Amino acid sequence: MDSWEFNKMAGAVLGTALLVFGLNELRGIIYHSANPAKPGFAIQVNETPAGGGESAGEATKLSIGALLAKADPAKGQATAKACQACHDFTKGGPNKVGPNLWDVVDRPIASHEGFAYSDSLKQHAGDKWTFDNLNTFVHDPKSFAPNTKMTFSGIKRDPDRANVLDFLHTLSDNPKPLPPP
Repeated sequence: MDSWEFNKMAGAVLGTALLVFGLNELRGIIYHSANPAKPGFAIQVNETPAGGGESAGEATKLSIGALLAKADPAKGQATAKACQACHDFTKGGPNKVGPNLWDVVDRPIASHEGFAYSDSLKQHAGDKWTFDNLNTFVHDPKSFAPNTKMTFSGIKRDPDRANVLDFLHTLSDNPKPLPPP
């Protein structure tokens, strides 16, 4: 290789480096942004009320009976499709990651045969899955039973949760009556 070939290769490398650094400087001039006084982003978080409704006023206004009076079990079935990853809804169906939910309304808590419940749900074993208990659990499982195995974060919107509860109430040979509004 003679010196002419070496000079062409060195010139190409240096020219490319000069072009890259030049474009970087040009980008800095065109798209200049000032550094913020305080690094990071301010994230605005609206606190949800303890009742879990859309607003504190609505949480105190609507009882579970009033919510269920407006509920649609067909919409609840559509919303509950996400639950099918862990639960079975058929009569005599198997337990999956979660217990079978056929005839869950008014069933004693932590009582479905063949499912290993968490200790925090076993503490509620004397209670039943009333509409109020189901509403509280489906809204935020971790607040109802802090160490529950259920990793789902809950259904926060009252109408969606009421639709799911209305759907669950239909999963029975003898559906329990809905509470009065």
